[in-house]
Amino acid sequence: MNVNFIVKVEDAKVVDIQKALEQANIKVRSVLEVHKEKETETEEAKTTGDGNN
Repeated sequence: MNVNFIVKVEDAKVVDIQKALEQANIKVRSVLEVHKEKETETEEAKTTGDGNN
């Protein structure tokens, strides 16, 4: 049986997702990046630790 999933992640690369699934004994056929969202100013402030942009 083939099943497709959509997973939204932060700070992960395609290879990281594939390795994590395979370590959980999940057979991975492919991992595709379909959309990359641009960070908002609030999210950027959280990652940089600076609330003043």
